[in-house]
Amino acid sequence: MSLSPLTRMRWRRRLRSLAAMSLLLALGWAVWVAMPTPVAAVPVVHVIDGDSLTVKQGDATTTIRLTGLDAVEYRQDCGRGNGSRWSCGHEARAALEKLAGNGPLHCELAAKDAYHRTLASCRTLPFPDGIDVGAEMVRLGWAIATSDAYLVEEGEAQAKQRGIWQGGFVAPADWRATHARPATALGALDP
Repeated sequence: MSLSPLTRMRWRRRLRSLAAMSLLLALGWAVWVAMPTPVAAVPVVHVIDGDSLTVKQGDATTTIRLTGLDAVEYRQDCGRGNGSRWSCGHEARAALEKLAGNGPLHCELAAKDAYHRTLASCRTLPFPDGIDVGAEMVRLGWAIATSDAYLVEEGEAQAKQRGIWQGGFVAPADWRATHARPATALGALDP
């Protein structure tokens, strides 16, 4: 069965249109992927624990949860090599307070988590300068890595027995599972 010249011409036009549309979609996608994540300079209002803080964003306050790590909880304690217990959660919070200072932090803001906190990666100065706050918390031994991004820092903290790695501790997620938060604490996280 042979197609008429008019039918062949219509099919060629359709195929060219489809190819042009595909090319435009691919270019649009490439531009969207290549665009840098917006960075917000946010003053620190309050450090909640070793991986969460409240910042000022415009006229409102926003609770940020640092991504790529899980710090010991504020009420959590850890063991030392000699068998004694210490307030590692309080020290993790103090370490984040020292790193964040009065700010501003330069954060790549992402989605919200189950507790309505904004997930973010923050630095003390705009990239590439300053300190990656999450990486430093893991390197200092106050948090464990939850992604491949901070595995080197976690290995260094473990090898040098920094922070929580100087003795026994319960992984923060496991500690949270056995220590339910009161309803009032959940409300306090969401200003």
